[in-house]
Amino acid sequence: MADEKEQNRENTASVSVQPTPERRRSNNLPNFLLSVKLKYVKLGYHYLISNAMYLLLTPLLFVVSAQIATLSVEDVLQLWDQLKFNLVAVVLCSTLLVFLATLYYMTRPKKVYLVDFACYKPETERKCTREIFMERSALTGSFSDENLSFQKKILERSGLGQNTYLPEAVLRVPPNPCMAEARKEAEAVMFGAIDELLEKTGVKAKDIGILVVNCSLFNPTPSLSAMIVNHYKLRGNVLSFNLGGMGCSAGLISIDLAKQLLQVHPNSYALVVSMENITLNWYFGNNRSMLVSNCLFRMGGAAILLSNRPSDRRRSKYQLIHTVRTHKGADDRCYNCVFQQEDETKRIGVALSKDLMAVAGEALKTNITTLGPLVLPMSEQLLFFTTLVARRIFKMKIKPYIPDFKLAFEHFCIHAGGRAVLDELEKNLELSEWHMEPSRMTLYRFGNTSSSSLWYELAYSEAKGRIRRGDRTWQIAFGSGFKCNSAVWRALRTIDPAKEKNPWMDEIHGFPVHVPKVETIKC
Repeated sequence: MADEKEQNRENTASVSVQPTPERRRSNNLPNFLLSVKLKYVKLGYHYLISNAMYLLLTPLLFVVSAQIATLSVEDVLQLWDQLKFNLVAVVLCSTLLVFLATLYYMTRPKKVYLVDFACYKPETERKCTREIFMERSALTGSFSDENLSFQKKILERSGLGQNTYLPEAVLRVPPNPCMAEARKEAEAVMFGAIDELLEKTGVKAKDIGILVVNCSLFNPTPSLSAMIVNHYKLRGNVLSFNLGGMGCSAGLISIDLAKQLLQVHPNSYALVVSMENITLNWYFGNNRSMLVSNCLFRMGGAAILLSNRPSDRRRSKYQLIHTVRTHKGADDRCYNCVFQQEDETKRIGVALSKDLMAVAGEALKTNITTLGPLVLPMSEQLLFFTTLVARRIFKMKIKPYIPDFKLAFEHFCIHAGGRAVLDELEKNLELSEWHMEPSRMTLYRFGNTSSSSLWYELAYSEAKGRIRRGDRTWQIAFGSGFKCNSAVWRALRTIDPAKEKNPWMDEIHGFPVHVPKVETIKC
C-alpha cells in the first residue's frame, strides 16, 4: 500500500496546472515540458522500440496467412507430388535439420540455477553497538586519543546501526586475536550458513560435486574449503577451490567460477561459500587509512547452492543469466588503492587510498559498458549510440547519455561497502530510494560483511515480498585489485515471504528505518 501511495503521489506530481486569470483566454498550446515528465515520454519510446519486431512481423504474418488461405486442395496435392519425386532432397534437408538441431542442443551453454541460499546470523552475544565499539577500542590502549576521535567520526557517518556483529575474540577485553579464535569464527560462519542451506534444500552433502570458498584475508592450512570437506565428509572426487586475497567482489568471482565448472560437469551441484574473517584482521595501529576498515567491516557470511540439473528448475529460485568481470589491476593506481601492508610500527592492516572512489567509478564504467549491450533494451542502446555518434563524429556539445538501467532490472543489490559508495552509485545510476533500500538497510543492520553482503541484500528483498516471477536482479560488487563484477539473475518463481527463512524474517516489519547523515555516539 505504501508503494502504491507513493506511485500515486508521483503521478499526481508529474502534472502541473498553471493558474490562469478567470477572464483571460489563450489560444496557445499548453507547455508539455511543464505538464508531462520526460520519463513518461521515454518510457513510451522504450515500449515502441522494444516491440518493434512484433510490429513489423504482424503485417508480414498477415500477408503470409492471406496467401496460404488462397491455396486450393489441388495446389496442396500438386506440392505433395513434387516432394515425392524429390525424395533425396527431402531426406538430405531433414538430415541436415536434425544434425543442426542436435549440434545446437549439444553445444549450447547449460542453464545454471540458484536452488537456494542462506545467510549467517550470529548469536545475540556477538552484537556490537556503536558505543560498545568505541568502549572496546579505548580499552585496548592501542589507539591515540586523536585516532579514537577519528574512528568515532567515521562511525557516526558510516550508516551502520546498533545491531552489527563482531567475533568474540575482538569484543573480549583484552582482545585475543589468534589462529584458534580465527578458525572458531570461520567455522561458526561457514557451518552455520551451510547447515541452514542444506536444511532448506534437502540436498545431501554427498551430492555436492563442486565447492568454491572465498575469504580474502584469512587463508589457513588446511584451507577453508578443506575444513568444509572434512566437516561434512564430502565425497573424494569433489572439485574444491579456495579463493583468497580477492576482496569484496570475490563472491561474484566464485559464482562465475562455479558457472564455468557447471558447463563441463553435467548433473552437478555447486556449493559457493562467501565470507570474511575479522579476528586476525583487526587493526591495532594508528594509521588512519587502515583504521577505516575497523569501523566498517563486520561478521557475516553466505552459502549458495547452484545446479545445472534440468529437474531442479521447478524448485529453484533464480536462473543465472550473465556474469561480467572487470579487472583494472594493470593500472598501478587501481592496484594500490586497497593494499594490505605493515604500518610504521609493523602492525598489519589494509590501507584504503584516497583514490578509491575515483578508481571504483572507472571500474564501474568499464563493467557497465560491457554489461549494457547484454541487458539494456534496444531503445536505450539506440539512444546511447546516437548520442555517442553526435558527440564523437559531429562534435555536438551535448551531455553523454547515461543508460537507464531501471529498464533492464527490477532489483539492485549493490555491495554495502560504505555509505559513500552507495551515495555515488545512487547518483550515477539515477536510482531511487526504493532501489537502494536493500543495500542501505543491509549496511545499517549487518555492516560491511564483504563478499556476502550481496546475499543479505537479496534476502531483504525476498523478506519484503518484492521478488516476482520474471524479475531481474543486478548484483554488483567492488574489490581490491581493483575489480568490479556483476551478476544478473532472473526469478523463476514469486518468492513468498511467509515460507522463507532468512536473517531478516523476525524483524523485517521494522524496516526500512531512517538513517541520519550523522548519528551521534554517546560515550
